[in-house]
Amino acid sequence: MANEDLQKMASNNPAMTAPVSQSIPLEHTQNRQAHHDIVQGFDFTGKQEVNISRKTTSKLTKYDIGWRRVVRNFTPSWFSVTMGTGIVSILLVSIPFQGSWLYWLSVAFFGLNAILFSAAFLVSFLRYTLYPEIWRVMIADSTNSLFLGTIPMGFATLVESWMSLCCPYWGPWSVTFAWVCWMIDTVAAVAVTVSLPTLLMSQSHQQSLDRITAAQLLPVAATIVASGAGAEIAGLLSNPDHALGTLLTSYVMWGMATPLAMTILVIYYQRLALHKLPPREVIVSVFLPLGPLGMGGYTILNLGQVASQVFPKVHLFESLQLAGDVAYVLGIFISLIMWGFGLIWFAFAIATIYQCRPFPFNMGWWGFTFPLGVYAASTIKFGVIMPSKFFKVLGTIFSVAVVLLWLVVAAGTARGAWSGQLFYAPCLANLPKEKIEPMESNIDHERGRDE
Repeated sequence: MANEDLQKMASNNPAMTAPVSQSIPLEHTQNRQAHHDIVQGFDFTGKQEVNISRKTTSKLTKYDIGWRRVVRNFTPSWFSVTMGTGIVSILLVSIPFQGSWLYWLSVAFFGLNAILFSAAFLVSFLRYTLYPEIWRVMIADSTNSLFLGTIPMGFATLVESWMSLCCPYWGPWSVTFAWVCWMIDTVAAVAVTVSLPTLLMSQSHQQSLDRITAAQLLPVAATIVASGAGAEIAGLLSNPDHALGTLLTSYVMWGMATPLAMTILVIYYQRLALHKLPPREVIVSVFLPLGPLGMGGYTILNLGQVASQVFPKVHLFESLQLAGDVAYVLGIFISLIMWGFGLIWFAFAIATIYQCRPFPFNMGWWGFTFPLGVYAASTIKFGVIMPSKFFKVLGTIFSVAVVLLWLVVAAGTARGAWSGQLFYAPCLANLPKEKIEPMESNIDHERGRDE
């Protein structure tokens, strides 16, 4: 294996920390002799160069090659692919300057996203079913466990695409289906938002401030995204009582997550001010603050808009006849403030990326797509509500940028997945050593039989 390939494997982890030592997986080989070649590489602490000879290769097990390696190294961060693909589908159908081809392109991305999410969920199910010990070490990892938040967020993009593409044409049953899916997503998102920060605070080992990254926002953002989906489904429900319950639940979830996200942003800014920029391998994480800010503003705006329609129907706050309109106006101004706050983080992110270029490709590059995508969705929403041609044009520009970024990142991911470089889980180094027969004896036996 080439030295550069091993360096890429050491940096492919989106888990925002330097990876730890782990047995080096083999690339796809065309003959068995390649297993015995001397390989130059790095140990995964990145401290020294090592030579992997035939003696070292003999320590490889069946878990280091083939489908087992893919399954065991399939981390939750792969669900960020579904998040990025899903937001592209949502943006294509939301762009103000619509055409029929955009709708069908959005349908294509929706179908692709459904396939990707199903495949990722199946592989993850196999990972924790066949190797339950991995769940324990993954959930105990204070960085890798944060990416569990990408699972409900990826599912939420499917729900929102369904509401935009299917519900207008398929009738009441499709709305009910979306409502049930939203309930499932809500339970998962709230569980992630509550449990992961609690585990982080209760763990015995301490984490220094310089190791804090914007990935801390991922579990919190899951509930904000679920709240946004709830606002949209509330506007589609024909039963006013069901719509009110969904709306109030979404308000509560927004209140659970958005202030917590602001708190994390304060800590993250302090980390940047004191310890400067994160390493180049994880520099894309500077875009993550756009996620909760963009989605939080988009959600509170939608909640206010739906409240202005639902409150009069159920006679809520009868003494305040304009309660729904007040919620609508407050939602607009709160959303505008959050959009402005996101603008300064967007400027920070652009300046950081420009200063630190070039940087290696890894799964963290999907941090370009979803945060900027939800910020674009918030921008488009302003253009529709106000109405404002400025926000419509700016939102369209952001949307086109997200689509182009998706093409670049998807191409890099496909190459990395085919070569196997992106299948790497640092938390596996914390597994207890297993007594498994080395692969070399089997390889030598097969070679002798072939000869």
